[in-house]
Amino acid sequence: MSAALLTGTPLTGRVAVISGASSGIGAATAERLAELGATVIVLARRKDRLDTVVGNIQATGGSALAIAVDVTDRDAVIAAAQEIAERHGRADLVFNNAGVQLISGIDELRLDDWQRQIDLNITGVMNVIAAFLPHLTGSADRGGPADLINTSSIAATRILERFSVYSGTKAYVSHLTRLLRVELGRKMVRVATIEPGMVDTELPDHVTDPGATRLMADLIHDIDVLQGADIAETVAFMAAVPRHVNLTEITILPTAQSI
Repeated sequence: MSAALLTGTPLTGRVAVISGASSGIGAATAERLAELGATVIVLARRKDRLDTVVGNIQATGGSALAIAVDVTDRDAVIAAAQEIAERHGRADLVFNNAGVQLISGIDELRLDDWQRQIDLNITGVMNVIAAFLPHLTGSADRGGPADLINTSSIAATRILERFSVYSGTKAYVSHLTRLLRVELGRKMVRVATIEPGMVDTELPDHVTDPGATRLMADLIHDIDVLQGADIAETVAFMAAVPRHVNLTEITILPTAQSI
């Protein structure tokens, strides 16, 4: 469990949308933002997992709503944004977190894995931005806070063998964030990316290449990796700083991680 940087309820009144919220970083962030006072809407495909997250939040007095949605389905994400607007008003904090990591050598030609990563890590990210950007600009126009935080990875900048397609998708997210900040910062919408190193999530379980699976398992076994709660605390801090402050790009690594 991470050490808490924030106390009290500094996010009271905020409406936070979190994609990829059925497990790992997304679930931990949903629970932490709710603990700090935000109304949280969790998005993912697995409704049963989302219901568990919502149950955990409500058991401690928090407010949460689950909407089962595949972020690669543009119309479904837009419909979710409309439902949120009707039930809770504008979302003013969007944690764009859904993603998948499928590692393999490029010469193995795992085309389906390539496409799945592009669909979720790029198209899914763009669908969330398209659906919720009007919420964020609307909040900013009214003088309220507005945060778009995208989950990238240190793989966006590190040269890691067998990570080519995954790293390419995350490089897209990191650079997109820099460009969006230029456009949206003048509108008082804060845009940021978080680039974690090794995190103990279920992402390695999705890897279909046996060699890559062993590589990921060995890395996790050999060092004290990050937990979802560590990332959640970082996201919460980014959202809680004063409106004129934009923490634009944060890399967070396990202390012992060398690459």
